[in-house]
Amino acid sequence: MDQSLVQEIEQFLYREARLLDERKFEEWLQLFTDDVRYWMPVVATRERGSPEVAGDHELAYFDDNKQTLTLRIKRLYTGLAFAEEPQSRTRRFISNVEVQSLGSDELLVLSNFIVYRTRLERELDLFVGRREDALRKTGGEWKITKRKMILDQNVLATKNLSIFF
Repeated sequence: MDQSLVQEIEQFLYREARLLDERKFEEWLQLFTDDVRYWMPVVATRERGSPEVAGDHELAYFDDNKQTLTLRIKRLYTGLAFAEEPQSRTRRFISNVEVQSLGSDELLVLSNFIVYRTRLERELDLFVGRREDALRKTGGEWKITKRKMILDQNVLATKNLSIFF
């Protein structure tokens, strides 16, 4: 894989993390194609040899498209998204980025993430997992066409999942 392309994709992911941490959600939304699937399947402890990650049509924490992502973002600006009043403070860390070609203008990007979130005086959450992103070059820019997020935790101690990954 061309190292300049890998570096370009890493910078894309770092910029995305910064936009989320700075609460620039509308700008963040522009990083997605109109046909995006933003999906976080549930992880369960199962018998050895059985899949731990829920399948395509099984339970998920998120299974959004561009329209539902847009609605979630608009709701954050209404003051009625009580899970985000006051707003969470977040810091995202992206690592172990692997880039694979899926064709002329499409990539599979694998990465690990840590999302640190704090709210109010004592609420603190730490989310750790991996992402599988499909990226497509559209109008000269990379856009996310699919994001699958897999948390390492199978039991979440958080009060809500009101942030984006």
